[in-house]
Amino acid sequence: MALTKQEWIRLEEKADELRKLCVYTTHCSSGHIGGSMSAADVLTALYYKYMNFDPKNPDDPDRDRCIVSKGHIGIFLAGMFADLGLIDKEELKTFNLTGSRLGMHLDSNKVKGLDASTGSLGHGPSLALGMAYAARLNKQNYTTYVMTGDGELDEGSCWEAFMAISHFKLTNLVTIIDRNHFSIDGNTEDVMALEPLADKMTAFGFDTKVINGHRFDEICEALEYAKKAPKGKPVCIISDSVKGAGMKLTAGNFKWHYGAINDEMYEVCLKDLDEYKKERIAVAEKEGI
Repeated sequence: MALTKQEWIRLEEKADELRKLCVYTTHCSSGHIGGSMSAADVLTALYYKYMNFDPKNPDDPDRDRCIVSKGHIGIFLAGMFADLGLIDKEELKTFNLTGSRLGMHLDSNKVKGLDASTGSLGHGPSLALGMAYAARLNKQNYTTYVMTGDGELDEGSCWEAFMAISHFKLTNLVTIIDRNHFSIDGNTEDVMALEPLADKMTAFGFDTKVINGHRFDEICEALEYAKKAPKGKPVCIISDSVKGAGMKLTAGNFKWHYGAINDEMYEVCLKDLDEYKKERIAVAEKEGI
């Protein structure tokens, strides 16, 4: 089903709210804002359109699962769960501070709606594999989504999990790689080259799609395709994105993998995000149907 103009704009507006919540939380404390902004749009599409997930019943055994393997973007997830009503927004002021239940890497034992505690990179694909296989064994129809970072793919455990996902033909598991081209201290191709990444995922047995991770029309089309898995293979979506997207201070700058935002930066970032939203909605208005 094609994304309507109305739905596209709704998702743009929600993503803008969540990006600003992330900047607000970073201003209150500090966090991994770069990778949060690159992943924001895909996560918005998942939680606000595609996933079978009811915030009022986050432990529903038939809910879809989402494993954010790049768990350092807990600062974005915290704001999103606050928007969904699972965290008090006032609590965002305590993010990553001593005594807060909202640590830099969120704890699923403390945050309802979070399907797994992540942050030790490379663990997420294996956790998702187990959840997807359990659904098959238990004859449940939920879908499991896993989002990894691209720098995270330097971990061999990711590739072990990819082999198993393909071997067991787990079409009820959708793998999403947030391809923002940077890891903690530089471009991925300088640190540890990943290209040709799409060819590698295809060689590992995936039906691989490469999309613009900041266009909701492409994101939604890919997620709908992945849900159907028409070729009988698990689908991998490579979401080509911009680290720190939306703000001149952070966009494409690996030095903003992690950081804190002072008062002056905060006001500038909010203005940048307003302009970013305006530009994106203009595209939706022009190209939406």
